Amino acid sequence: MKALRFYAPEDVRLEDVPEPECGPDEVKLRVRNCSTCGTDVKIFYNGHQNLTPPRTIGHEIAGEVVEVGADVNATYGSDWKVGDRAQVIAAVPCGECYECTKGWMAVCQNQTSVGYQYDGGFAEYMIVPKQVLKVDGLNRIPDNVGYDEASAAEPFACAINAQELLGIEAGDTVVVFGAGPIGCMHIRIARGVHQAGPVYLVDVNAERLKMSADAVQPEETINAAEVDVVERVMELTGGRGADVIITATAANITQEQAIAMAARNGRISFFGGLPKTNPTITCDSNVVHYRQLHIHGANGSAPEHNKRALEYISTGQVPVKDLITEHVPLERVLDAFQIVKNGEAIKVTVEP
Repeated sequence: MKALRFYAPEDVRLEDVPEPECGPDEVKLRVRNCSTCGTDVKIFYNGHQNLTPPRTIGHEIAGEVVEVGADVNATYGSDWKVGDRAQVIAAVPCGECYECTKGWMAVCQNQTSVGYQYDGGFAEYMIVPKQVLKVDGLNRIPDNVGYDEASAAEPFACAINAQELLGIEAGDTVVVFGAGPIGCMHIRIARGVHQAGPVYLVDVNAERLKMSADAVQPEETINAAEVDVVERVMELTGGRGADVIITATAANITQEQAIAMAARNGRISFFGGLPKTNPTITCDSNVVHYRQLHIHGANGSAPEHNKRALEYISTGQVPVKDLITEHVPLERVLDAFQIVKNGEAIKVTVEP
């Protein structure tokens, strides 16, 4: 079968490999969609400390069950069968550490990941390992949800996790930095799930800002390359500032601007990680202190967030179909990476 294998930074090859065999405590999928994200591009250029090459990458996965290991259903209390449609979690908690037993699976200290420690979804077939099945991380796709939409449930789950921590209330003013697919999902969740008030979308790429705004219709877009973002948000809010700010981008300055534009009792999510070579920001601690700000990290998701993402897509509460603007065959998977890198699409999905 064909699979995209990572050997080293910028040495990523689409090659023929043996089709994987399904063990007694595993499930084998025919991959139907594996969507791409900025992390895939980072892996392409820089690798990742948790990724052991050679490795089939890709972690936003939906597919069809083609084989169920003999022990699977009895061991995990499931009823998987050939032909079932399934979505796979990417971040795999251990289920046993202190954090997992507290119900904080998104911050499991022993977390492993599909496409890092286990072969991922840029391939015709893949094995769902026992570690995923053990934590109920293989999810049935609702009948009215396409494979492409289901593959978007994984990043969607990460956004659900972040917003759960923010306590967004009806009518809250929300600012989202980053007009990529995750920024679009954040806007849709803030509105569709939490009934947020006005939402403002910020980016420095005018074309991407327009493309995403056409899809998710924020009350206003702000091009940070052209205007002072903090000043503009203050104008839009009558000098009060934003109730909720989500930085879905890897730019240090956005985190500093988030603190500066937050209203009293404002909630901030540092959703996008910063470059390891430059991970620090300047924080005016007095602003945090006197405005009583709440600054949250947000990292990945738990299996339950993936289930909720599929449910929100299925009910139409948070649509994602129109955010998937490019469908690329596996033969052109490296083109997909380039499209993501250049910001030429909202969401790109690969179809093996």
